[in-house]
Amino acid sequence: MAIKIATLEKCEEDLAKILQDWQTWLRVEKNMSKHTFRAYTSDITQFLNFLADHHGAAISINNLSDSSVTDFRSWLSKKALSGAGNASRARSLSGLKNFLSWMDTQGIAHNAAINHIRAPKLPRKVARPLEETQAFRLLDQMPEDDWVNLRDKALFTMLYGAGLRIDEAISLNVENLPRDGLLRVRGKGNKERQVPVLKQVEGTLDIYRKTCPFPEQPARPLFLGVKGKRLNQGVAQKAMRDLRRALNLPETATPHALRHSFATHLLQNGANLREIQELLGHASLSTTQRYTDVNAEELMRVYKSAHPRAKKSF
Repeated sequence: MAIKIATLEKCEEDLAKILQDWQTWLRVEKNMSKHTFRAYTSDITQFLNFLADHHGAAISINNLSDSSVTDFRSWLSKKALSGAGNASRARSLSGLKNFLSWMDTQGIAHNAAINHIRAPKLPRKVARPLEETQAFRLLDQMPEDDWVNLRDKALFTMLYGAGLRIDEAISLNVENLPRDGLLRVRGKGNKERQVPVLKQVEGTLDIYRKTCPFPEQPARPLFLGVKGKRLNQGVAQKAMRDLRRALNLPETATPHALRHSFATHLLQNGANLREIQELLGHASLSTTQRYTDVNAEELMRVYKSAHPRAKKSF
């Protein structure tokens, strides 16, 4: 994926070449996910457009090196006025800092001003898992009348039973099937981890594979769409939307919520944070700690509904 031609026309030739080299580094060296790669590319596109309009001329490496705190703040302010929220602006700033930092380490250009720009403050996200009864009802009541429905059941059972991200699950090939009760998963940052797989998960996979009309090859995607290509995330997300409407589940019931449910239910049943961190593939324990917030929130809900004086003032 290359930066749009319209943007390259607003760059001097030397900067255009540097942009291409940076994108290659993101794809090859950093092995960045396609979603983050697309977002970072868009962020730089927007900033270069802003800077070109500000200067009224094509942007050079020197222009980037000389960009001031005011330039960066003006760009972020314009994004805010256009409706971009804190999360969107924080991600855009992250993409720009990544590019400028890379240029610095390559000895191409140095910009000290960017280090004085702080990202917008973000509220701490709290995972929204399903209750255990809701997760069981979802998986138990899924239709099984054709191979597509059996595929969805196998996929959602894997997300809940093994705690995978949806992208990790649909990236699996037939050759990656569980062996000896363990599944090797390649997650964020191209990091590999081993995840125990329950017999129930393997059982739903076996049923789906037996009914799938496309022949198996080791390098074939495990989860297929109706045309025999790798399953698209959007198709899985729509299937979940249809299911939650049919089963009267909350709007928070998404494929990713099954991963949250996996972690939260393990915590509720005695697993510790370090164990859950390893299973989820979190680089930092602080990321895993949000599940303690969920657990405390659920504890308070139960307390308020069960304590005999909870609805009365003391």
